Amino acid sequence: MSISRRTFLGTTAATLAPAQDQTTAMPSRILGRTGARVSILAYGCGASFAEYGAFEQALATLARALDLGISYIDTAAAYGDGQSEKIAGALMKTRRKEVWLATKIRPRGYDEIMRLLDASLARLQTDHVDLLHIHDLQGTDDLAAIEAPHGALKAFYRIRDEKKARFIGITSHKDAAALKTALERHDFDCTQMSLNPALRGAEGEDSFESLALPVAVRKNMGVIAMKVLAQSRYKAPVAQLMRYALSLPVSCAAVGMPAPKVLEEDVGIAKAFRPMPDSEMKRLADSLSAAHKAGLDRFFRRHVDA
Repeated sequence: MSISRRTFLGTTAATLAPAQDQTTAMPSRILGRTGARVSILAYGCGASFAEYGAFEQALATLARALDLGISYIDTAAAYGDGQSEKIAGALMKTRRKEVWLATKIRPRGYDEIMRLLDASLARLQTDHVDLLHIHDLQGTDDLAAIEAPHGALKAFYRIRDEKKARFIGITSHKDAAALKTALERHDFDCTQMSLNPALRGAEGEDSFESLALPVAVRKNMGVIAMKVLAQSRYKAPVAQLMRYALSLPVSCAAVGMPAPKVLEEDVGIAKAFRPMPDSEMKRLADSLSAAHKAGLDRFFRRHVDA
């Protein structure tokens, strides 16, 4: 069953009308079937987070993000070989109740996942995360490994049952068709995918926006947009790129903010958000040449999320 852009935008109008916290004025949305309300801007603690270098500076900036109204922290065991989780964990000691905490685990074997989850929880200084993702679905062969009898999916279901993660999800920036299949087949609460105008229509219509996003919307999953700035490879104003992603039926956008100034600017963009008309979204996407789209799609297929 396919869902047109106009249909799924129309049927999720409530999602696109963010509530306002009067204290912070940061818009928020419901994260799909989880029922949780999260800020539309999530702090992405990936590669750009490592640019802070000093532990204390990164920690101070993350604390400032919470002060400005960001309530979603997105990290992963693979980010900085656990360093990203350690920084987030230092903040969780005092501010855990303010945060929707999401992390990711990359390996596909059951036993290794269970071991690495314990290590992640120790670094994060918490007994549970709100959301645990299977990290970086790469294609159909990778999905088969995840679905194997002693693979990641079995481990993740157990982790959710034991409440070490309240909810589970899966991420991908490499293969929209494989993510579509994974979302159709399995009981995920959330998903995280590449959504930006540079990828709209990349390689025909096989984009995350056209293939995987409608499935997630139909199943009422919480959707987290990532790579919304196209790894700085799309020369357009940041405000336009963020506005594009947040005008899709997503709950939030995870964005890397490599400096305190960038954090302040991105928070300002999020607080000023207004939905972008579909005609403007199309013009923005069409401003890229077909060759540029194809090249960017190839880049993301090779890109390592670490």
